[in-house]
Amino acid sequence: MNPEIVRPNIVGLGEVLWDVFPDAAHFGGAPANFACHAAGLGGDAWVVSAVGRDKLGDDALSSLSQKNVHTLLLQRNDHPTGTVTVTLDAAKQASYVFAADPAWDHLAWNESLALLARKCKAVCFGTLAQRAPISRRSVREFLENTSPDCLRIFDVNLRQNFYSREVIETSLGFANVFKLNNDEVPVVAELLGLPTEEKAFVLSVAQRFDLHTVALTRGAAGSLLWHKGVYDEKTAPKVAVVDTVGAGDSFTAALAIGLLRGEDLSRVHQRAVDVAAFVCSKAGATPELLPEFKR
Repeated sequence: MNPEIVRPNIVGLGEVLWDVFPDAAHFGGAPANFACHAAGLGGDAWVVSAVGRDKLGDDALSSLSQKNVHTLLLQRNDHPTGTVTVTLDAAKQASYVFAADPAWDHLAWNESLALLARKCKAVCFGTLAQRAPISRRSVREFLENTSPDCLRIFDVNLRQNFYSREVIETSLGFANVFKLNNDEVPVVAELLGLPTEEKAFVLSVAQRFDLHTVALTRGAAGSLLWHKGVYDEKTAPKVAVVDTVGAGDSFTAALAIGLLRGEDLSRVHQRAVDVAAFVCSKAGATPELLPEFKR
């Protein structure tokens, strides 16, 4: 098999940040989590983002390197490394406050990023890194420079009020794969004037934006995958959930790897579901994945 397919070049494009709890800080950011899981599943993974020239920036580089993610194009600038303050209420429900003006809001476009864009086989991006003008421009330049056969995966990841109809529509225009969860369906449907019933939504958004794949995750209720006119539904494995952080990103990474390798749709979907369930059973967003998931 072509080595580019066995170990495809995969990029997480967007925010790198730290989730700051009252007692500890945990490395994260959806594109970074995606890249870590892509590396764990056998991909040649990169992160395109920016961190500060500070201790959290140093720690971010170290965390990514430990997960075998390339950091050569992870920029450093004079803004602080991104953080999210996480608070838990009495019922352990989390609320988030994103720090203003972090380094990843200032991701700068350059020719090195253009070269990576042209050679990558898959890139995953969301809405959060498009909230500021500089990073929004860089994200879109990267997508414009990808090859026609690149998987451009829009994992919407709605956060606070950092999204708009324009950002979602433009992102779907770039994408050929769309991933979202069941909580995000009614929000996106209302913004775009689409039906809210899940299968009708999936088909409508795929047709409007010429997508070949739509993945809809439903948490403990499983997931729905639509690919080139075919629906596939899976139930979620029963696991003792430790936390759900990073599970959606692991699902997306497994989906990307499977699609790039041209595997059977049901097999691709089942692996994505199994990987996500495994991540839910472990603490943290990027636990070391089982070797069997690479097969």
